[in-house]
Amino acid sequence: MNEGPLQVALVEAFTEAPLGGNGAGVVLLSEPAGPAWMQALAARLNQSETAFLWRDTDGAWRLRWFTPSCEVPLCGHATLAAVLALGHWGQLDVGEELALHSRSGALAGRLESLAPASARIVLPSSGLESQPVPPYLAQLLGEAPLAYWRSPLGYRVVLMADPFDLAALPLPSEQLRGQDRQGLVVMQALGPNPTPGPVQNLGPVQNLGPVQKLGSNEVCGPSTPASTASPWPAKGPQVLGRPAHYQLRFFAPGLGIAEDPVTGSAHALVAPYWQERLAQMSVVGWQPSPSPGGMVCTAVADGLMALTGRGHLLWDGSLAGGSCAPDLANWTVCAP
Repeated sequence: MNEGPLQVALVEAFTEAPLGGNGAGVVLLSEPAGPAWMQALAARLNQSETAFLWRDTDGAWRLRWFTPSCEVPLCGHATLAAVLALGHWGQLDVGEELALHSRSGALAGRLESLAPASARIVLPSSGLESQPVPPYLAQLLGEAPLAYWRSPLGYRVVLMADPFDLAALPLPSEQLRGQDRQGLVVMQALGPNPTPGPVQNLGPVQNLGPVQKLGSNEVCGPSTPASTASPWPAKGPQVLGRPAHYQLRFFAPGLGIAEDPVTGSAHALVAPYWQERLAQMSVVGWQPSPSPGGMVCTAVADGLMALTGRGHLLWDGSLAGGSCAPDLANWTVCAP
């Protein structure tokens, strides 16, 4: 029985300062909990996602994510939060890598540092398929999008022109229609980056060469030679000391999320677009939500994107009540 006290923390992911980024509850289970209990606790914690960690009898870590209203197959910021929480609880050493088995497969994670807290996670990065722009979006956004894509993840992606004031966009969630309600990414270039031309279908990043072994302060993947690197934006938000190349906002009312503050899965999805446009192996993404933050996105292999960012432990405590019976069968969805 998960009779408690269970360790629980609230970690603000993808931020370098307190009260920023995307908050995630992280719960360390002693036994596999049932979905109804996890859903109820996620609703009570009321974060965009809560991560539930369980280490099975073979020593493998399993991970599931719940919004206040439903379970989701992938969540980047709560995965980063889980890695940082494990480091805080002494379950993971600096420099140690682990596999987190989830509904989206085994996700690699690594604790980069504890003070300040930072981690790297690797998420799947599926391709984008060009689609006609839904006519209602131009009126809703106040400007015609340059392009519109769908993705296997279920998210839709909209590209806006550089002058568009993304940070000032009024919350459009209640007016979103159809599949856009399951996740709409609205993105644009930052700084002096070239304005992207028309792009049709974009698959995952491929043929990137060997993945480099990470040092304690490195971002994975082959480095881009200085002679071919596109200029960094001179001003604007920075992540880990690097100015951002692009920014996005993410709305998913169909998942119970009017706006997600900083969305790792969305950055993993669109980073290949910006890497191709800027001829960079590594790009910096920013999310100008009311609780902003960002990450460094580095292509590591076919269909995989490493996200590196910082986080802040807002609180750490124990869950004293609400025990539930073990439900091992329900956790086969994320078995190794």
